[in-house]
Amino acid sequence: MTQPKRIKFGLPKGSLEKATLELMNRAGYDVQVSERSYAPTVDDPEIAIVMLRAQEMSRYVELGALDAGLTGQDWIAENDSDIQVVADLIYSKARMVPVRWVLAVPEESPVRKPEDLNGGRIATELLKVTEKYFRNKGIKVRVDFSWGATEIKPSLEQVVDRLLDGEIRVEEAVDEMVGEDGLTDKDVRNRGLDAIVDVTETGSSLRANRLRVIDTVMTSNTQLIANKAAWADPWKRSKIENLTMLIQGAIEAKDKVGLKMNVPRAVLKDVLAVLPAEKSPTVSNLADEGWVAVEVILPGTTERELVPRLKRAGASGIIVYPLNKVIH
Repeated sequence: MTQPKRIKFGLPKGSLEKATLELMNRAGYDVQVSERSYAPTVDDPEIAIVMLRAQEMSRYVELGALDAGLTGQDWIAENDSDIQVVADLIYSKARMVPVRWVLAVPEESPVRKPEDLNGGRIATELLKVTEKYFRNKGIKVRVDFSWGATEIKPSLEQVVDRLLDGEIRVEEAVDEMVGEDGLTDKDVRNRGLDAIVDVTETGSSLRANRLRVIDTVMTSNTQLIANKAAWADPWKRSKIENLTMLIQGAIEAKDKVGLKMNVPRAVLKDVLAVLPAEKSPTVSNLADEGWVAVEVILPGTTERELVPRLKRAGASGIIVYPLNKVIH
């Protein structure tokens, strides 16, 4: 019996997991995750999904254990993975912005710039990228791997197909026991460290832990990547491109709303003047020649200010609706 065609697609576990599952849902894919399995189900028979840590995703895509996956630019660089970057996807666990890997020291530290750390000791999970950062600056430091947010995992290279086929299930109790609050200033001092390189979106957790940022080591965003052999396969490439298009559309639609209204022709110019100048609304004729329908897409934050103004300008039957995808 011929096996149906499908792509193996990796989604990140951990801090990006919730945001990614929400994104997939808005893209039109119903992904159901079991608490005891690395292989969720999805309502597309041509896609098999595996959950992996973002840190190791690019390795399995490069090896061909996965055809494609979502991971960070940072981990692709850290693993020096030879993969095909399909698209940049600007989203993170809390906001639709890139994240930063920053060099941070305790608040009371005399260190004010990276050069002050010459001869010092740095801890990070992003080991190779950090070593390259200091090497490029000509600063000699010792860079140690930080085990603060690691987890125990099975050898996924051997079990990925068995997981997809539902033959085995993997206990994930370790995830529940691993915190993501990062190192505090006391941790840095107690471990004999001079600084850490850690990832942040807003810097609030670093400030809460009494750590001060002195430089940005790397800015990173999520990327959709593909195995090069899979990318060369016409069917798999088409499937990956379609998936990418829908995910990009979901990101584009985030925090936007659609606005529909009926407008008397006599006040159309007044109503259009209320809308942001950079937006190009769709204007359609109605059965009543004296009226038109106007439709436009706007940032959700502007809708609450615009609707009352549109009403006062003469619009009626105003409808505001959420968006799942915007495809350009």
